[in-house]
Amino acid sequence: MFHVSYTVEGTWQLLKRHGWSWQQPARRAIERNDDAVEVWKKETWPRVRASRRSEQPGSSSRTRLDSR
Repeated sequence: MFHVSYTVEGTWQLLKRHGWSWQQPARRAIERNDDAVEVWKKETWPRVRASRRSEQPGSSSRTRLDSR
């Protein structure tokens, strides 16, 4: 639009000059209950993770292959 281009280094310098950094702030809800999160991680997550299907060779075809 303005026919202006910057190098990567020039972009970083411009952002730094305006007080920006490369870091992204951690955003958390005010209502977040850290104790409940820890309980969920320790009790619920292992059960959810364990209930995944076991890795078996499969096919993306809906038809069934019979080895006769």
